Amino acid sequence: MESVLIVIHLIIVLALVGVVLLQRSEGGGLGIGGGGGGGGAGGFMSSRGAANVLTRATALLAVAFFGTSIALTILAGGSGTGTSILDQVDTGGGGLEGTGEGLLDTLQQIQDQSGPQVPTPE
Repeated sequence: MESVLIVIHLIIVLALVGVVLLQRSEGGGLGIGGGGGGGGAGGFMSSRGAANVLTRATALLAVAFFGTSIALTILAGGSGTGTSILDQVDTGGGGLEGTGEGLLDTLQQIQDQSGPQVPTPE
């Protein structure tokens, strides 16, 4: 189920990027361009009609994007354990495993054991 939703989400993302790039910006950009319809007739595919279609498509794709994002978050949230990733780090030895200390405490102990690191002048 999650894989299908991810594929749908990616298709929506690509469509959203495409629709946004097709829209006419203030400077012309990658938009549909053209000088508009002739004679002041407000046809469906005049520049104003195309802008309305692209605006509505952008709004629908944005709603679908947020919907799939929330659905993916809910699906992924059910499998979490609720622990910190820093508590799961393997320290690599030294008898510090299983002490219940976090990563920063472990690093501080290792630094204290090795002493100050002062470079020698050459």
